[in-house]
Amino acid sequence: MKKLISFDDHIFIAGGSGMVGSSLKKTLKNAGYGNSSHGGKLLTPSRQELNLLNFDEVFNWYETFKPTVVIIAAGKVGGINANANFPADFILENLKIQTNLIELAWKSDVKRLLFLGSSCIYPKFSKQPIKEDYLLENSLEPTNEYYAISKIAGIKLCESLRMQYGFDAISLMPTNLYGPGDNYIKTESHVLPALIRKFEEAKRYSLESVTCWGSGLPKREFLHVEDLSKACLYVLENWNPSFNNSPHNINDRKLSFLNVGSGEEISIKGLAELISKEIGFKGKIKWDSSKPDGTPRKLLDTSKIKSIGWEPSINLRQGIRDTIKSFRFELKNNNIRL
Repeated sequence: MKKLISFDDHIFIAGGSGMVGSSLKKTLKNAGYGNSSHGGKLLTPSRQELNLLNFDEVFNWYETFKPTVVIIAAGKVGGINANANFPADFILENLKIQTNLIELAWKSDVKRLLFLGSSCIYPKFSKQPIKEDYLLENSLEPTNEYYAISKIAGIKLCESLRMQYGFDAISLMPTNLYGPGDNYIKTESHVLPALIRKFEEAKRYSLESVTCWGSGLPKREFLHVEDLSKACLYVLENWNPSFNNSPHNINDRKLSFLNVGSGEEISIKGLAELISKEIGFKGKIKWDSSKPDGTPRKLLDTSKIKSIGWEPSINLRQGIRDTIKSFRFELKNNNIRL
């Protein structure tokens, strides 16, 4: 089957300097995209070069660089603490960024667009594993509902432009991501990078114990960012919801978004113990149950994306080792400070 993108495409990665964007750039390059000898380009403007919150700047950038494929990996992200303290920032900034990028991609005749959402779009008490059909079935997790609402809006904008105007926009809903280039800032980081930082600090300063948020009982699924990047490339090359064999939902309607995950879940307590062991911390792990746990369990049903031929390749232990190695490299080069 002919691929749906080509080596001469000008591919715009919005958020190209972040963890996902950097991995996407590497994956695309390794696959032969962005090679000038084929007429291809990878466009990854920095925040200084393009303010995604500014409609006029984004409009002018599209007019100047004329991308043919757009991948939206940009947005304001953060953990429970950041979401709790800055809910308006999360919803406002994400709505502006994705609306600017999606609307102007459509109006600029971009041939394919991939929007990256998040598994937090699903209800707090979804049946497990979570199918794409469960979107909007019930109430969201309060600790990140404003971020989740912005992502749902992005999915629905892509879906509605496809339905009404035939714009070729698709979406992926990744589970919790981790890997090289993650955010380790204490007030902003997600659970896995936060734990890596905590245990690395404890080991370096010979602390007797580490206190972690919550009870440790909730279960989570984690996906290495390299696996996500390969999933993005796979769907861009091979999946169009209009195809006859494209995945359907429970109402026999073709899906325009798919879950992407590892299929491997672990309790937060188990994750802390695994990271502690891989880092070499010998002290005690304590739990502060006064802090919120968030959703009790979150495992995505990835049968739909697997049905079109994609599979993850990096297991959690291997991925954590890779991430710790990257974190220590960043520490050594003073890009991160404990």
